[in-house]
Order: sequence, then C-alpha cells, then structure tokens
Amino acid sequence: MRHFDYERVAREAGIPEVDVGEIVQAMRREFAGDDMLAELHVLRACLAVRDRRVTLADVLGRRAA
Repeated sequence: MRHFDYERVAREAGIPEVDVGEIVQAMRREFAGDDMLAELHVLRACLAVRDRRVTLADVLGRRAA
C-alpha cells in the first residue's frame, strides 16, 4: 500500500489476506503502469465488500458452489 489504506478496510470487511492479494494482483494487471488507480480500485472493492454491496466471491469472480 502506497496511496490508499485498503488494508485497513479489508480487515474491517473480514477479507482474508490471501484474497486481498488476489484482488491486488487482478487490479495491478488491469491497471498496469498506474499504481494509484490500481490501489483505488482495490480500495473500492474492499469498501463494497465491507458495506455488503457485493460479496467477496463477486469481487474475485468466483462462482457459488
């Protein structure tokens, strides 16, 4: 984390560190070359999970079993 405190929000949301890592990797791939934009989208994803607007599975693109 350099620009946004998405780690704190992820903890508040109860997102496991391994899943935060997956979100970070996905956003860094999508926004390659723009760390600030990637981190902003990680933060927004964590906020959406925390506020129950989406599920963690939705963010990670996982299908329900």
